[in-house]
Amino acid sequence: MSIDITIKIAGEAGQGLQTIGQLLAKAFSRGGWYVFAHQVLQSRIRGGHNWFQVRVSDNEVLAPAEVTDILIALDDESAYHTRELSENSITIFDSSLIKYDSGKGLILDIPFEKTAKESGGNKLMSNAVALGAVLGLLEYDINILFGLLKESFQDKNQKVVQANIQTAQAGYNLAYQTIKANKPEGDGLASNSQSHKFSRLNRTNGTPKMLINGSETIALGALAAGCKFISAYPMSPSTGIMTYLASQAEEFKVLVEQSEDEIASINLALGASYAGVRAMTATSGGGFALMVEGLSLSGMTETPIVIVDAQRPGPATGLPTRTAQEDLEYVIYAGHGEFPRAVVAPLSIEDAFYLTVKAFNLADKYQIPVIILSDQLLADSYLTVDSFDVENLKIERHILSDEQLKDIKDYKRYQITDSGISPRALPGNPYGLVVADSDEHDEEGHITEDVDYIRPEMVKKRNRKTAGLLQEMSAPIKYGPPEAKNILIGWGSSYGALKEAVDILNSEKEKVSLAHFNQVWPLNKEYFDFLNTAEFVCVAENNFRGQFAHLIAGETGKVIQNRINKFNGLPFSAVEIVREYRKLKYG
Repeated sequence: MSIDITIKIAGEAGQGLQTIGQLLAKAFSRGGWYVFAHQVLQSRIRGGHNWFQVRVSDNEVLAPAEVTDILIALDDESAYHTRELSENSITIFDSSLIKYDSGKGLILDIPFEKTAKESGGNKLMSNAVALGAVLGLLEYDINILFGLLKESFQDKNQKVVQANIQTAQAGYNLAYQTIKANKPEGDGLASNSQSHKFSRLNRTNGTPKMLINGSETIALGALAAGCKFISAYPMSPSTGIMTYLASQAEEFKVLVEQSEDEIASINLALGASYAGVRAMTATSGGGFALMVEGLSLSGMTETPIVIVDAQRPGPATGLPTRTAQEDLEYVIYAGHGEFPRAVVAPLSIEDAFYLTVKAFNLADKYQIPVIILSDQLLADSYLTVDSFDVENLKIERHILSDEQLKDIKDYKRYQITDSGISPRALPGNPYGLVVADSDEHDEEGHITEDVDYIRPEMVKKRNRKTAGLLQEMSAPIKYGPPEAKNILIGWGSSYGALKEAVDILNSEKEKVSLAHFNQVWPLNKEYFDFLNTAEFVCVAENNFRGQFAHLIAGETGKVIQNRINKFNGLPFSAVEIVREYRKLKYG
């Protein structure tokens, strides 16, 4: 039987939900299990109801689950999650701290604070009791948790480390003893007389796996691509990119600049890029809005730059700690004037690494801005991944060397070419003049108002790059039976939920396939030939308007009426997509 268990820690900001969740996720990944962990936060320093979900399986999982198997309830508002519980779920709480009665499944009253104090700790170590209790329910190897606690508190004295270990062991023992008393015959956990629900994790599932979140992955991709400069202003959910690069700055010789605002961020990065350094900036939708003048400057000066837009629900401040796919049309069309750009949208945390490398290469080759559309789901989720293939990565700079420049008799930085790509040299070289200006300019870079020839030719030159870019954009990822006439379409971080939904539908003889895009602009209409033979097509997006569906219609003329749109700030689950698919198809 396949193992798929979802654990949710729910409580207020400041109660250590993130610590518990991350330690659980790490403990399972160290045991070789596949993990997908996702957090939902309110934008408060303390208070407000938050939760951290950890999904563990013996097969790859890429999306949140709809049903919670084990709930750790740390505040009264945790009753909100009762609707996610089944009759086989288990809830752990401390009745001395909160009132809780879901009426579903097995309810374990474990005195977190009392147990922590009696085990040699203090009330701040209640989280260790909760951690141990979860592992006790699953009969998981608690020694793995002990190792993590030693790592986490290595800067503390040995007394603190030992107290955390003792309190975790106490929580483990309490839960284990309780579940044994409520466990039927067999190899699984169940509540009283209920049927088998989920298996024990009393074994390893292969070798330890790497656990990483989306922001870290994009940062690592930037490092692998040779990025040496990032300027950014902190803005959730993009901040993790800058902070991770800052933590690696000394080792990888990266200059990290926290600028005074987003306008400064993009201009600083453009300056670095103009001088020959691979540069990037990262923000969310509101910050991107402030960067748009710099975006157009990149288009006019043909200065490459990589911009990460980690999307969150808008408009304005919106829901700063929730997820969305609401900026697609904006980043494609933003800017004054017409100039090419590329937009990529990683479909998974692992994909984000390789797409970031590609973004830098595209930016340099075509001398354009390239936008990486992340979102809160991708940025803040954790996933177990294999090690990245860095040996086969290529860094393609497309910058003329001094030796190459020597052989060019009349170098022109903005030379009109059939491809639209002009030869790029760096300023300060001894063999060719490099001039840049925000005004329209001639081939050498000097300001011009020649509207009869130079202006139209320069506009055409810059926009000819789109033809090459179209060929660089990869085809959608296809999943499911190739002969299927029922097609789900998605883009970006919803891939995991859509892929799982396809598996569910096909297991029920529905015969559905998925076409998922991670490179969304420019959009190659040749990639939509599959629509000609499809009988039922549906686009799923985390936005209200159906922005990708509109994009498909505009670029291909194919109007897709069936749409699944979610815009409450929460990500899709597979079960949710299946439910909405059936409504659309069968009414």
